[in-house]
Amino acid sequence: MDWMETAVHTTTEAADLISEIYLQCGAKGTAIEDRNDVPHGDSRKEGFWEIVDPNLTASMSEDVLVKGWFSLEQNAQECVHMLSERLKALPKTAEGMDLGSLEIETKSVKEQNWAESWKRFYKPFRAGEHIVVKPSWESYEKKDGDMILEIDPGMAFGSGTHETTFMCITLIEKYMKKGMRVIDIGTGSGILAMAAAMCGAGEVLAIDLDPMAVKVAAENVEKSGLSEKIRVQQGDLLEKVNETCDIAVANIIADVICALSAPVKSHIAEGGLFICSGIIREREDDVLSALAAAGYTIVEIMRKGEWIAVCAGR
Repeated sequence: MDWMETAVHTTTEAADLISEIYLQCGAKGTAIEDRNDVPHGDSRKEGFWEIVDPNLTASMSEDVLVKGWFSLEQNAQECVHMLSERLKALPKTAEGMDLGSLEIETKSVKEQNWAESWKRFYKPFRAGEHIVVKPSWESYEKKDGDMILEIDPGMAFGSGTHETTFMCITLIEKYMKKGMRVIDIGTGSGILAMAAAMCGAGEVLAIDLDPMAVKVAAENVEKSGLSEKIRVQQGDLLEKVNETCDIAVANIIADVICALSAPVKSHIAEGGLFICSGIIREREDDVLSALAAAGYTIVEIMRKGEWIAVCAGR
């Protein structure tokens, strides 16, 4: 199958929002290319992308690029037109957000080119004290105490290389106790659900609205041998969730975290935790205010690059 690849020129702040708009317009997958996501200097000492090519940023655009792929067999032109119209309206609906130029580039690509090209950005790295995230096509020499989380993110969000995913894994490893119940909201590739299971969770519900993400997450969970602990389910956030958990995890965007903070509380047991990220630093106060209004107590705030993650107690 052939694809139309589009790239929207934007900013770190708006990248996740535009990625969501892509999916709403029918994109079969998205990817964010952001120089800020490539560690440099002291950040390499923390194990984050520890073997990545230090010259990688030289080949990247000065702008943040959000790329999306539309099938040429399924009305790609109409989808791109819809994307264009949504982007034109964005300055009014996202008032105050730095959106960048929102310029759109398009080109046709073969499926093999798409499936392979992004892999050059993805190398093994350490998240937290013991978890090492490793793509299925890379080798890694295991060290004492390592827990290897092997994953093939495919077309779903969540390779682990983004600061938000990295921080969520770190917080999961820090606060997880054996036998805890976990709900991973917007699971993407399933990486956080798998990290929770590897850190001792007894039961994990991984939920996502996107059927492609559900497919990818289910495949990763099965390959990892964690199917007995993790149940992958398609659904709109918590609409179809009746379970109660000890830890809820959501790595989405700030606006969704703010809207989610109150309703998710009813799914967290007394004394449980809400670990959330996908929050740009400029939105930190908004998220903290929403969490406070919902009655949470802030346990820990992590900051990395332009992003933050929050661990809040119920």
